[in-house]
Amino acid sequence: MAPKQYTLDEVAGHNTEKDIWLIIGNEKTGGPKVYDVTKYLEEHPGGSEVLLDHAGKYADEMFEDIGHSGDAKEKLKTLLVGELTPEDVEKLASEKVSRASELPSKGGLNPFAVVVLLVAIVLGLYLSKQYKQ
Repeated sequence: MAPKQYTLDEVAGHNTEKDIWLIIGNEKTGGPKVYDVTKYLEEHPGGSEVLLDHAGKYADEMFEDIGHSGDAKEKLKTLLVGELTPEDVEKLASEKVSRASELPSKGGLNPFAVVVLLVAIVLGLYLSKQYKQ
C-alpha cells in the first residue's frame, strides 16, 4: 500500500503541543516524510521546545544539523505518518534553491586583505627605492 500523502498546508495545521507534525527528509534520505511526534515530545532528549519551534514545518535542516544518532533515526521511523505530495516536494526544493541564492557568497577576496596587500606592496617598493639611493 502506498504511503498517505499530505500537503504542506495539511502538515502546517499540526502545530500545537497536543498535535505536532514535522517534515524531515531530503533527497539523500529518500525525500521529505511526515512524522507525528506528539507522543514523543516528553521523551525528546533535547526537550519539547525544539520540536515545538518547528511544529508543522520542514525541519530537516535542524534534524541533520544536530547530528542525531542511529537510535534517534530508528525512533523517527516509528513516528512516520506519510509523505509530502509530489507538488509540495517540488515546492520545498524550489524554496531551498531560492534561500540558497540569498546567502552571501563564500569565496572571493576579502577587501581588507586586498588593501593590506596593496599597502605592503607599495611600502616595499618605496623602501626598495630608498635603499638603492
